[in-house]
Amino acid sequence: MYKKIIVPIAMDQLEHGESVLGIAEKLIDEGGEIILLNVVEDLNAYAQGYMIVDFPLEMIEESRKHAVKTLEALKTKHGINGRVEIRTGGAAGSINALAKEENADLVIIASHRPGLIDYFIGSTASRVVSHCPCAVLVDR
Repeated sequence: MYKKIIVPIAMDQLEHGESVLGIAEKLIDEGGEIILLNVVEDLNAYAQGYMIVDFPLEMIEESRKHAVKTLEALKTKHGINGRVEIRTGGAAGSINALAKEENADLVIIASHRPGLIDYFIGSTASRVVSHCPCAVLVDR
């Protein structure tokens, strides 16, 4: 069905991410590629001003290392044909940018049940659905 699927996985939602990966495995064509993506959120300049100078960079680098290790283990566990991609920045923008760069066929994203704040500022899944250059499947 699909030749290239992007599966964004948040480190604090691994169980849901693994469930979404199972969906991707069922939808990928033989020989297709699944890209496991984690986006490490950048700290804004305002927040960085209140921290020790090198701390944010160290924290981001540790988050990246943890994400690579975790997603590589997940990829191996499921025996999928694909790769791990780690980006730094805003989640929705990074997901949409990767989908465009990779000319992806589908993004499968996990979404939590929306709370009141999501109706005012929007959730990551909502922003991906609204701006993604390819099809998006949202799993709750």
